[in-house]
Amino acid sequence: MHPTLNVAVKAARSAGDIILRYHNQIELLTIENKAANDFVSEVDKAAEEAIINELKYAFPNHSILAEESGETLGDSRFQWIIDPLDGTTNYLHGFPQYSVSIALYDDNEAIHAVVYDPFKEELFVASKGGGAYLNEQRIRVSNGNSSSPFKNTLIGTGFPFKAPRHLEAYLNMFKTIHPQVAGIRRAGSAALDLAWLAAGRMDGFWEIELSIWDIAAGALIVKEAGGYIGDFSGRDGYLKTGNVVAGNEQVFKQILKTIHPHLTQDLQR
Repeated sequence: MHPTLNVAVKAARSAGDIILRYHNQIELLTIENKAANDFVSEVDKAAEEAIINELKYAFPNHSILAEESGETLGDSRFQWIIDPLDGTTNYLHGFPQYSVSIALYDDNEAIHAVVYDPFKEELFVASKGGGAYLNEQRIRVSNGNSSSPFKNTLIGTGFPFKAPRHLEAYLNMFKTIHPQVAGIRRAGSAALDLAWLAAGRMDGFWEIELSIWDIAAGALIVKEAGGYIGDFSGRDGYLKTGNVVAGNEQVFKQILKTIHPHLTQDLQR
């Protein structure tokens, strides 16, 4: 494992220890509403602080963009993008689907990524050009079916609960995809959804208006596992728009084709 990735893994595990320490004591936590349906707890903040401390110790000059504390300026070339607890709502309800997400970008290109599920002790990692791994075992996206891309597929998604103006467009996409696939799952942690896709547990994924820290690590893991990820036009603007489609090659193309008629003007950015 690359030394820089080792640091990110150490940081993710430190955050995971904090998250697990309180997972049976949710009623003791102080919970705040950042916005409608967007929660933050002292666990999010403590986990983020633990990550930043590890990264700053090893790379004091790097920039950091974190969900709770915002941006810390440093070397403009290298930036860490952090979500200390992706799936906070799940966590606060005792629903065991949440993760720590950490990525390092070099001039806006992902070079190292970690998605860590502390509850299941699953560590997904990737380095640019080095492949993707789950607990030290190489992972690949599922095989595609060029003649029938959606046949027997399991697709992940996320509801636009933070952007209700897109609900009608989303429901139209859902209604079009649903009868063509074996199932659609909404688990509540986009970082884990992308990691699971990379491991072949799902065949495709789409979601509207995710935040950059939800996507930054999972995107590299998907790519290094042989998958495709893009915005709703199929290009690489997903970190900017938050509109994401991912999958093996055939499913990626089929999702793009299927949702295209339902894209509003706002979603065509």
